[in-house]
Amino acid sequence: MLTAAFPKLEKTKAIQALRKFFRSPWYCALIAALMAVSEIFGAELPVYYIYFVIGVTCLLVCEDTLGIVPIVCCGYMTFSAKNNPGRFPETSAFRQPEALFQLGVILTFAVVLFIGRMLLSFWELPKKRAPRLAIGFAVLGAAYMLGGLFSGYYAFDTALYGFVQIVSLAVFYFFFYYTVDWRNVKAEYFATVFFAVGVGMLAEIIGMYFLPGVIVDGKLVRGALYTGWGVYNNVGCIMAICVPAPFYFAAKKRFGWLYTIAGCVFFLGVVLTQSRGSILSAVVVFAACGIAALVKAQKKEKIGVFVVLAAFVLAVGIGLVVKRDETNIIFSSFFTNGMDDSNRFNIYKACWQDFLEAPAFGKGFYHSSGYVAGKPGSFIPPRAHNTIFQLLASGGIVALLAYLYHRGETLWMYFRHPTTEKTFSFFCVGALLLTSLLDCNFFNIGPGLLYSVLLVFAECTDPAKKLYKQKRKQ
Repeated sequence: MLTAAFPKLEKTKAIQALRKFFRSPWYCALIAALMAVSEIFGAELPVYYIYFVIGVTCLLVCEDTLGIVPIVCCGYMTFSAKNNPGRFPETSAFRQPEALFQLGVILTFAVVLFIGRMLLSFWELPKKRAPRLAIGFAVLGAAYMLGGLFSGYYAFDTALYGFVQIVSLAVFYFFFYYTVDWRNVKAEYFATVFFAVGVGMLAEIIGMYFLPGVIVDGKLVRGALYTGWGVYNNVGCIMAICVPAPFYFAAKKRFGWLYTIAGCVFFLGVVLTQSRGSILSAVVVFAACGIAALVKAQKKEKIGVFVVLAAFVLAVGIGLVVKRDETNIIFSSFFTNGMDDSNRFNIYKACWQDFLEAPAFGKGFYHSSGYVAGKPGSFIPPRAHNTIFQLLASGGIVALLAYLYHRGETLWMYFRHPTTEKTFSFFCVGALLLTSLLDCNFFNIGPGLLYSVLLVFAECTDPAKKLYKQKRKQ
């Protein structure tokens, strides 16, 4: 935007250096490091100011908005355990009017700038074709917002929550679709971002173990593992989404064995969250990533990848036997809960009953015959801990069909012209969808932001489409 107003700036060394930095792995690492610092040390407001300055700089000097991608992926995970308003209502910074005012100002200016950048993109490329997943997102959003219609429970709150849900899933899909120059984006960029996010998440996971009450009488208390943006299940989901990123580089780069080690560490990060659903999902994703890396790696690299994977599986097995006392501390909570469903089956029965009573549009997000109750007056409603049951109870058969249509569109996009990038992006999305069969992740706000980024990268970096060039010719 700034260079458009002052064309002479275009070729200056300072502008060129900034643009190069915004597309580099070091920039992604910086944003992820700031995320971890914010969550671990309760430094949200300083980090938000830094993010804002970086974002404004990117919008002003860069040819597109690619530099905003890491901020979008990391922003949700910046809220700290120290400032968790639910656990520390008296001391949390987000219960203080001054902090809320500053946050509101930052968000307001950010939204205005984003809208302005989107409008500028429409002005520059007025004939751009709608993205591939537009219809599916529109149908799914309508179904969310109509949840509870004709059931006697339809109200503004369920429509609003449905709107927020679809915005979290789709807004940055559309934003980056129209504001990034996809001709100049490396296909591996998505993996670079999620690798950086994964490293930052590892730091946050380790930080959770320093919270009070985590280990009591030699046993680990899962409930004491939390951040400001979610509990151990939420953290486990994000970490599981990041597991495929290092395996992508193991399949594509030299010294793939080093990236395979990183992938194993990412998997252990999921285990440390103590989230049973995330661990089970990560096992599936880890196995799929390992196989894909072995298949797609260069001939000389296959040996190193195989050796690391075999050594990791062997070491885990031996460690569980030889270091039983130490591992028992880590897994005590996991074993104590065992196959306990945490009331999920009762919730699923309640969801099914809601569906039977209102099969067309369900009962909306806030009305159920048996969910675990949310906090009175909370915007976040009680949820079903399963995507399918949530859809049936909240939106009925209409929401389920809309979701299946959207899911069909995404599967068609991923499998029509398969590439290595699409394969590992699909594993990232798969991790989210698998964890959402036992938890609320698809109906949380944060994972939706990552979901939208993964989808737009899978679509727009597809070499078979040559997306941007085709649109420029129209």
